Amino acid sequence: MFIVDNQAVAFLLCVVTMLGWGSWANTQKLAGKERWPFALYYWDYAFGVALLGVVFCFTLGNFGSAGSSAVANLRLASSSSLLRALTSGAVFNLSNILLVIAIDAAGMSLAFPVGVGLALVIGTVASYFHAPKGSPVLLGAGVVLIVFAMIMSAMATRQVQKQRSVSASRGLLFAIAAGCLMGFFYPQLISSMSPNFNSEPIQLGYLTPYTALLLFGIGLLLSNVLINTVFMRVQGSTYREYREAKPKLHWLGLLGGAIWMIALSLNVIASGVAGPAVSYALGQGATLVAALWGVFVWKEFRGAATGTRTLVALMLIGYTAGLVLIGSAIM
Repeated sequence: MFIVDNQAVAFLLCVVTMLGWGSWANTQKLAGKERWPFALYYWDYAFGVALLGVVFCFTLGNFGSAGSSAVANLRLASSSSLLRALTSGAVFNLSNILLVIAIDAAGMSLAFPVGVGLALVIGTVASYFHAPKGSPVLLGAGVVLIVFAMIMSAMATRQVQKQRSVSASRGLLFAIAAGCLMGFFYPQLISSMSPNFNSEPIQLGYLTPYTALLLFGIGLLLSNVLINTVFMRVQGSTYREYREAKPKLHWLGLLGGAIWMIALSLNVIASGVAGPAVSYALGQGATLVAALWGVFVWKEFRGAATGTRTLVALMLIGYTAGLVLIGSAIM
């Protein structure tokens, strides 16, 4: 299987993760401009994630001399490892649907900093306890700054919503719920994989990163049959609408899922060198990327008062400084 053993390359992969995780939601925003319900968009997103899981597993997962082939690894994996990888996909799926609802209700500049920022804190702490790699001091300081940026984002968005006489409470609640769940999917996925997979033989019963990603995608897609069907009913959407949609709308969902899964795959590969906590925390710098999209492209703070712009500036500074410290923890 393909692995990396260089810190600079691992850092670069985490940066690509950050860009991917922070940008995929633009496809949902574009679909929403054509009044495409998020529940229907999300079917194509789930297909995109699962498809890329298959592609990575049977390409990079079978190339190179490290580890073992995907088929051989699946045969030797324990039921507990298989279940953990599948469960991580289901947990992420529910949390991400809640995040998409939050984006729909309150915009990227609120939903991502609060939801994904909360997930960053939970996931980073849990991942560090599982595999303590990286400087705990730098990692902790970076996480504190991310929390500060989350608070600034929530305060800024609340002021804007007050100015426009609309409420962001629904979006904020969904973002918090999404973040609490999302923080646990990554440690669950990592726990299914063989420790030190990039430098030691794959331990009996554990998964390679690529078979774990394959099962993650399968778990997400299977859980979507139940979870997203419920959201479709609540939203009043039908499968007939999905079948009759324009190809462009389906491609947007597939693209969004593919972007997100490519980012996850690169992040997992990088975790072998950087450690899961640093890799995940740096990748979840997606919050900064998404906030930039929301502020400068989607103009979600257009017309904000001077005080609000100050909060937005503090949010961006907090995220940037936090990510610099987290990136330094990898060395």
